[in-house]
Amino acid sequence: MNRVLDLLLPQRCTVCSLPGSQLCSGCRSSLPRVEPPLCERCGAPTSWPVARCRECAGRRLAFARARAALEYDASVRRLVAAWKERGLRRLAPTAAELVDEVVERPRVDAIAVVPSDRDRALRRGAHPAEALARELARRWELPFLPALARVGAAPRQRGLTREERRRNLRGAFVTRRPAPGRVALVDDVYTTGATAHFAASALRKGGARHVEVVTFSRTIRIR
Repeated sequence: MNRVLDLLLPQRCTVCSLPGSQLCSGCRSSLPRVEPPLCERCGAPTSWPVARCRECAGRRLAFARARAALEYDASVRRLVAAWKERGLRRLAPTAAELVDEVVERPRVDAIAVVPSDRDRALRRGAHPAEALARELARRWELPFLPALARVGAAPRQRGLTREERRRNLRGAFVTRRPAPGRVALVDDVYTTGATAHFAASALRKGGARHVEVVTFSRTIRIR
């Protein structure tokens, strides 16, 4: 089926636009990995290992730690935008492979996902974060747990400050089934940590004692 689609709709790299695959080997190898040293809590790159960095110090976070595979630079932004807006489902295995290469497999009992707004998912015809979570569950041989649901429509977060994002997301997630003790929470992008915090908080209310956040990419705010 994929070969037929390639003949009917020739593929181009989502980053450089050269014909071939949805992510060519050159662009794949040049994607900026998030590498140590890192903040132990939020996973931000730091000059040396620290328990908490300037980005997360003094903040209440419902997750134990967060890790991401790639820095959310211009090339990764194009990749994520194409994945979200154009429904490129074949990017999910590649994304999971990149996460698996960079992020240490979390010691958890199951994998959950930050749920998408229903209207946006219907409009796009896909939910990239869920596709990534399912691929990671397969790779890491863990059960996929659709434990979370959104309450109401998800407001736009782009361009908002950290506090504005937190106000938007307060009460946005609920658990629809009990969560095991240790859960990995998957999303596509970690920006300020607000989404991860409130989704993890809902998982903890549903029974999880320990939540680790795993994302495909993250915004690097402070060096």
